[in-house]
Amino acid sequence: FQFLPRHQQLSERVRKRLYYGWDKDCSLDNLSSPVADIAVELLQKVAPSPIRRLQKKYVSHVSREACISPCSMMLALVYIERLRHRNPEYLQQISSSDLFLISMMVASKYLYDEGEEEEVFNDEWGAAGKVDVQTMNTLEMNFLSAIDWSLYTDPRELFEVLSWLEG
Repeated sequence: FQFLPRHQQLSERVRKRLYYGWDKDCSLDNLSSPVADIAVELLQKVAPSPIRRLQKKYVSHVSREACISPCSMMLALVYIERLRHRNPEYLQQISSSDLFLISMMVASKYLYDEGEEEEVFNDEWGAAGKVDVQTMNTLEMNFLSAIDWSLYTDPRELFEVLSWLEG
C-alpha cells in the first residue's frame, strides 16, 4: 500500500508546475520560490498575529534546513485548512512563523517518520526554525490538540491542494 499512488508522476508534475528542483541548486527537498511566496501570503492571512510574522527568508531557511518536501507542504496546507474550519481560535493565537514551522513538522513526521533511522527529532526542527526544543514540544502538543489529532488525509485532498497551488 502506498499513501500516494503514482508517486513518480506526482513528483514530475510538482517539478514542472511548481518549479521544484527546476534550479540546479535546489532539489525536491526545498520549497520553490513561488510556493514560498504562496506559503507566506496564506499563513499571514490565516494566522494574523503581528508577533513572529512569517517572512519568505524564514520559509526558505526552514525549508532548506528541514528538507521540506512538496508533499509535506501540501499536507500541511490540508491541516491548516482543517484548522480554519474546526478551530479558528487556535489560528488567532499562534504566529504565522510558528504555524508554518509546526504544520510542516507534523506533516513531515506523518509522511516520513517510519522509525529510528528516518526519525527527525523536535530539537532538529527547532534548530531549523531557530526555537528551542521545549517550544517545539509545546507547539506540537498545541497543534495536535487544536486539530484533534486528525492527521489522516485522503490522497484526494492532497491533489485538491496541488490543483489549487497550480492555479
